Amino acid sequence: MARIAALAALSEQPDGLTRTYLTPQHQQANELVAGWMQEAGLHARIDAAGNVVGRREGREPGLPCLMLGSHLDSVRNAGVYDGMLGVVTAIECVAALGDTPLPFAIEIVGFGDEEGVRFQATMLGSRAVAGTFDPALLDLTDRDGVPMREAMARFGLDPTRIGEAARRREDVLAYVEYHIEQGPVLEDEGLPVGVVTAINGQARFRLTFEGMAGHAGTVPMGLRRDALAAAAECVLVAERLAGERPQAVATVGQASVSPGATNVIPGAVVLSLDVRAPDDGVRDALAADILAACEATCAKRNVRLACERTHQLGSCACAPWLRGQLAAAVAAEGHPVRELPSGAGHDAMAMAALADVAMLFLRCERGISHHPAEAITAEDAAIGARVFARFIAGFTAGRGGA
Repeated sequence: MARIAALAALSEQPDGLTRTYLTPQHQQANELVAGWMQEAGLHARIDAAGNVVGRREGREPGLPCLMLGSHLDSVRNAGVYDGMLGVVTAIECVAALGDTPLPFAIEIVGFGDEEGVRFQATMLGSRAVAGTFDPALLDLTDRDGVPMREAMARFGLDPTRIGEAARRREDVLAYVEYHIEQGPVLEDEGLPVGVVTAINGQARFRLTFEGMAGHAGTVPMGLRRDALAAAAECVLVAERLAGERPQAVATVGQASVSPGATNVIPGAVVLSLDVRAPDDGVRDALAADILAACEATCAKRNVRLACERTHQLGSCACAPWLRGQLAAAVAAEGHPVRELPSGAGHDAMAMAALADVAMLFLRCERGISHHPAEAITAEDAAIGARVFARFIAGFTAGRGGA
């Protein structure tokens, strides 16, 4: 907990936590974590993408590794446990192994970017390690106009060599991530930990409603083409349809109304729509149903609707053989095994291109995350660490392993 607090102090803002990719605060976090890795007996380095990597050899040098990790970046004005908990706990667990020889190596990665705040592209660090980083992303700019390739050079990295961060499949037995739940399920059920079944796939859309602006006092209700009224009805449609599908969710989080005057009928509205589910087929069917219902609503109200898909990320199933080992560790520590999907995206989604993946969740207070009120207890942190340590010590390579 003290180490997490030390990391949280490395922030771009004085009154809260903001730490984004390739900033001086990112560099400071890497240096701090590398020091802790070395104290735990790992050899630490910074890879070609700016991730901090620590390695503990197995019974003999060069064995394939069990890879553990999470991210060190944050959203703006963030909570202090998102990402950092997984990195710091993995280091503590490896330190607890002492000199115990293992038939595999262990690597811990603190990814430099998962949130995508600075360059509006997510999971840059894990995509580089997984070998799926698109070099075209290097031309993305931050809000100050600084291209990613220039930011990398300032950080001391060579953007032309980012491909060197990629790992080979035969060298990684599995990737396992420990993370706060970022949701309320575990707390609601009185459970400290949970085993993730799958990470929900995401689809995001921009919906543009075009009606007709008019005088709020002179246009009769029956003759209006109110874009906001149509959009509001569509928000409720999305809520209703998502509620009919277990584990699926739909969210409208942004709305822009034009012209935005008190005495003018709204002529145009732009909404965001985020649809998620642990199964891509369920997600796509829900999105299609929502959009069809929106079209029908707009036709009824004589409002034009334009839809643009802005983002899509496939769901990621956690490997059963890894889930089983995590579940066994939970049970051995005396806790009920609760399996649940993750509604938030994680580095494990990118790492699935390299190796089988799994996740262990720790409950967080009221399910709050991406907010300064994000909280866990020291007692729960200890429980999660003991479960994770037991899993690591007893890990056996299965399907996809050597």
